[in-house]
Parts: sequence; structure tokens; C-alpha cells
Amino acid sequence: MTFATWIDTFVAEKNINDSQIFEVDGMSGLNMIPVAVLVEALKATSANEQAAIKKMIVKIDFLNGDVLDYFKHLAKAIAI
Repeated sequence: MTFATWIDTFVAEKNINDSQIFEVDGMSGLNMIPVAVLVEALKATSANEQAAIKKMIVKIDFLNGDVLDYFKHLAKAIAI
């Protein structure tokens, strides 16, 4: 299974609203990043980054943590 298929399936199975907005600061000020935009950005990362992201998401999910906190952290990386 590709990372793109896996992340889409994960978001769907966890009923994560892909319209949910993360408000994060960037160099330009406040950025409003929807989950759908973040997911597309994650799909464009390298295979090594995707493996690390998947490993962390699986760990958070296994420990019943809030994956949206991690998604918000990742959104900070694409804020401009």
C-alpha cells in the first residue's frame, strides 16, 4: 500500500474532517491550513519522510493519543 493510499484511508477511518483548519504561525503571520492541504503536502514528501511520519502516526494512534496534535505540528512545517 502506498503512503498516499494509507494516509487517505487513515484519515477516513478516523473520521477526521479534512476541512478542519489548523491555525499556525509562519513567516507571513497566521496561516490557515486545512487537513486536506496538509495531507496533500505529506504525500509530496520523500519516502524517508513518509516512513517517519507514518511511524509516528501509528505510534500516536496505538497509544490512543490525539493525532490532530501531530498534524498541527506538521502544519507548522508548511506554514509560510
